[in-house]
Amino acid sequence: MNRIERLQRIATQSERLIVGLMSGTSLDGVDAALCRVSGSGRATRIEQLAFRCTSYEPALRQEIEQTLRGSVADVCALNVRLGEVFAEAALAVIEEAGLAPADVDAIASHGQTVYHVDQSRGTPATLQIGEASVIAERTGAIVVSDFRPRDIAAGGGGAPLVAYLDDCLFAREGEVRLLQNLGGIANVTAVTHDPSRSIAFDTGPGNLPIDAVTRVLTSGRARYDEDGNYSRLGEVDQALLDHLCEHPFLAAPPPKTTGREEFGDAFSQALIESYDPARLIDLLATLVRFTARSIARAYREHLVPRTGPIHEVIVSGGGVHNLTLMAAIRDELDGLAPVSSFDDLDVGFSADAKEAVAFCVLGNETLQGLPSNLPAATGARRAVVLGKIVL
Repeated sequence: MNRIERLQRIATQSERLIVGLMSGTSLDGVDAALCRVSGSGRATRIEQLAFRCTSYEPALRQEIEQTLRGSVADVCALNVRLGEVFAEAALAVIEEAGLAPADVDAIASHGQTVYHVDQSRGTPATLQIGEASVIAERTGAIVVSDFRPRDIAAGGGGAPLVAYLDDCLFAREGEVRLLQNLGGIANVTAVTHDPSRSIAFDTGPGNLPIDAVTRVLTSGRARYDEDGNYSRLGEVDQALLDHLCEHPFLAAPPPKTTGREEFGDAFSQALIESYDPARLIDLLATLVRFTARSIARAYREHLVPRTGPIHEVIVSGGGVHNLTLMAAIRDELDGLAPVSSFDDLDVGFSADAKEAVAFCVLGNETLQGLPSNLPAATGARRAVVLGKIVL
């Protein structure tokens, strides 16, 4: 059976074994989820067979950070290197499930974003690296990658794409449910029974500034504020919080996305350098509250006027483990909506795996030739088939 015939066979199967690969703006590493996926759209069914996170080595993380400010040559070289890293992550999760690479139908890789600009900041453009051809060569698998550009070509912002998973799994008649992700950037999907009324966008900063201040505060001993143990010791600087809340991104209406360009190293470093070094613990506490407040503001200003009352907020992503941040979110949303953790639900996979699982689902749609963007979320003119297939 040649590769084209194999692809045709996979497209007609009732279920598929797919590895989803995702690396986010936090640059922590590669999340890999191996799932059994069947159906499509709101009839999609998911069973997580294995999940693991392959952390970036410190030298590689530093190389990625430098490449974000580097040359075209740097990006090209890192593209190949990350292809190897993503391939290793896929092989590792397949082995963890007790399977062989030949047992897997496909690998769906988001890649590592090195640049993303949406329509709110000019001409939409996006670039994810982690060469799919390298992944295909090392694993022998069919690879689906480069999901964002087709949505941009259709007039969208190329994000958020995980909104499609949210719509597939969480739409309920007569309910408005918010799926809040706390990654490096925080984003929300408002799911309604009518997909044309669903809304998804980035609410603002997530873990990026919190992680940056934690690293400086601990002289590099901690990469993130584990359980919120540091930030809970600080006091919120109200004057600074008020100033941060004037950031223009918060007032911009959706659809909108943001990234390291807006809330990454430059944003964090400017705050650190201008703040009293003896009070960095207070800066950390203030940034935690800023993230929580930006989420609440997004709901009140951009969601409730369009969706009506919110029935439930479900939180996932790395920030869900920051207990100080979760407490701040509950405080900011008091009286607006109840807040729960994704892991409180029984959906067949864990909160940490959610974004990797989302690309299993997106890849599953692509293999069937079906669209998987959510135009109401991305701003695209129409639903389109996402991704490119490497045989």
